Amino acid sequence: MSLLENWRNLAYGDALDQKQQTELWNRYFEVEKGIYEQILSAPETEVKGTVKELAEKYGTDVQTMTGFLDGISESLKDYKNPIETMEEDTEVRILIDPEKLYYNMVEAKATWLYELPQWDSILTQEKRTELYRAQKASGTIRREGRKIYPNDACPCGSGKKYKKCHGKNA
Repeated sequence: MSLLENWRNLAYGDALDQKQQTELWNRYFEVEKGIYEQILSAPETEVKGTVKELAEKYGTDVQTMTGFLDGISESLKDYKNPIETMEEDTEVRILIDPEKLYYNMVEAKATWLYELPQWDSILTQEKRTELYRAQKASGTIRREGRKIYPNDACPCGSGKKYKKCHGKNA
């Protein structure tokens, strides 16, 4: 069984009871936050090494590192790690695409990650707001033909009234 299969069975399977699964995820989120704090402090730097070396570098176990690599895989620039088949000695690379990563963190509702202070030096507040709204709008169902009134919620998904958002220029 591959590392990824082991991780997914542990994290999403029924091998653990509710309390153990909660503890697993709480530990994972703490480790994940620490790794992202380091990666986001030098977002243009590519991180390379085996799965085991990266686990050691970030002070975690191989299983948790596997979960992290699975989670970040859609947010990397131009390179895809062999997530499905990787083993402890598989060479992997991490070079993030900051906009994809931020968008994906919003999609995962990971406030503890997309609110990290490191984002201030990577993406402007305007860009983060734009990505946040774009992600939230991606899940919004819009009905055509319905009149939007000034005090209705804006259909872009911002949470603002239409008159204060996209209705300003209408």
